[in-house]
Parts: sequence; C-alpha cells; structure tokens
Amino acid sequence: MKPLAWLGLLAAALVSAPFWLGGDYYVNLASQILIAALFALSLNLLVGYAGLVSLGHAGYLGLSAYTSAWLVLNLQWGHLAAALGALGVTGLMAALFGLVALRASGLSFLMITLALGQVLWGLAYRWASVTGGDNGLSGLTRPMPFGFDLNDARAFYWFALLVFALVLALVHTLARSPFGATIRGTRDQPRRMSTLGYDVWRIRWLAFTASGFLGGVAGLIYVYYQQFISPHSLSLAGSAEMLLMVIAGGPGTLAGPVAGAALVVLLKNVASAYIDRWTMLLGVVFVLIVMFVPGGIVPGLQRLWNRVRARLPRLARVESNAALAADPIGLEKAP
Repeated sequence: MKPLAWLGLLAAALVSAPFWLGGDYYVNLASQILIAALFALSLNLLVGYAGLVSLGHAGYLGLSAYTSAWLVLNLQWGHLAAALGALGVTGLMAALFGLVALRASGLSFLMITLALGQVLWGLAYRWASVTGGDNGLSGLTRPMPFGFDLNDARAFYWFALLVFALVLALVHTLARSPFGATIRGTRDQPRRMSTLGYDVWRIRWLAFTASGFLGGVAGLIYVYYQQFISPHSLSLAGSAEMLLMVIAGGPGTLAGPVAGAALVVLLKNVASAYIDRWTMLLGVVFVLIVMFVPGGIVPGLQRLWNRVRARLPRLARVESNAALAADPIGLEKAP
C-alpha cells in the first residue's frame, strides 16, 4: 500500500475516533494526547532538530495560557484577540530567553533553560494579584469558533485535531525546507556550518524562538481544555515530562513525539487507575526504551520493519530453492 493510502487511512481513523472510542472519557483522553503531542512537537524542534536540550519549555505553555486567561478574565478581550496577544507575548519571551540561553551550550544551556523556566514558575506562584498564586486562574470559558460549541467533548477533540494537524504540517514543511537543513547542520556540524558562512548562533536563535512560539500554541489549547491554569503547569516536572515524551518517542522525527506523548498520557491516566506508583512504572518503561531502543520507539520500529523487509526476499529465495531441490524437474506440477 502506498504511503498516501496509509496517510488517508490514518486521517480517517483520527477524524472518526469520537464515534468508535466510546464515551466522553476516552474522547477527552484522546484530546489530552493531542495537546501533549502538540507540545512535544514544539520541544522536538529544539531537541531533535537543533540538538538543544531544554528543561524550561513548560514555561512557554504556562505563559501563553496565563496571558490568554488574564486578558479574557480581566480585560474582557475576546478569545481570538487574547489568543493573538498570548502568542505574541510568548514568542517575544522566547526570543528574549534565547538571547540569554544561547550564550552557552551543552550542560550550561540546559541549566540556563532550567533557571529561566523556574523564573516564570516563581512569577506565577508569587505574583498572586495577577496569576492568582497557588490557586491559579479559573472561571474560563472555551471559544466558539464559527459558532461551534467546544464544550462538547467531540467538538473539542476535532478542534484540537485541526490545530495539531496544522502544526504538524508546519513542522514537517520546516523540517524539509532549506532552513530545516541548516538547523540540522548546526546540530551535527556547527564548526563546518560556521566555516561555510552560516550564522550558527542566529539559526539556533530562530529555532529556539519558533519552538517557544509553538509551545505557546499548545498552551492555548491546554487552557481551553482545562479551563483553568495554575503554577503547576510551568513546573520543572512538566518540562521533564515533555522531554521524556520526545526522547522516548524518538527525537528528530515527526511521529516520535506523538508516540511518546501517547505513551506518557496513557500511562498517566490508565495505569494510575490501577497502580498507585505509576511514575515508577513510567521510569521502568523509559529505562527499557533506553536499553533496547536507544533511538526511541519510532526509529526502533522503523529499524525492525527494515529488517523484516530485508528478510522477506531472502526467505522467499530459500523456500524456492528448497522446493526446487525437492522436485528438480517439476514432476509434482505435472498433470
């Protein structure tokens, strides 16, 4: 079957999912997976393609969610205007943070992103007059694009799926563009790229800013779904969880973050109903992935599929030779 046919079947399955998943619980669970996958895709742009590991990415999700919620609740802005304002603030903050974080690399870069993320978390926790402190901001409503009521579980799932598909197409286009090739070049051969005349720092800064902006898009869908935002959304645990999704699924691939997000969200929601210490189970699963599929789930499955495809012609030849040896002149086929 051709790749386009597989893509069409997958799209049909995702669009029709609310009809065969069952009740609203499973539809909402699918929406959570889409939101997590959307956020993991934004982080993968930084981790997988640019090779820059961040532990403060949850700050962009929280900043976008808080900004949108505050503009709606306090200034009575419409959802569209608040969303545009939130994305503008998040993109600007990502650009400013990039100016600071990209002064370093490796472990130093990781620690700077962690510190910047903790700064945003501290502001959300302490600036109670704006953020509501530990109580967060509640009383939010969901938008009604073109008159569609997103309070219905199915309608919200399709809305999240549409946004996810748009972001996935954007990341796919970016990854295959000449700029995407330069991002990967700065990851693999920064000195050679610099020698060839490319501004490595600027390319990384643009990737950092784009990653933060897409994290803000995930923050909007997140706050629309939860209708609540608290400092917990900006915590180190949130950033580490998203990084785990990218690494487990396969950094530098489009399907990897989606697979990792599905794995983590399902373990969190399904396994936690039967196991109190589900985080320990998540740790065990992650260790097994690192041990047996170090490149992630999707690259591991791709390697397995390539091995199976390589063996199929060999098995066919072996069977043909065995049949020929058993009946060299074709007597069994004779009438």
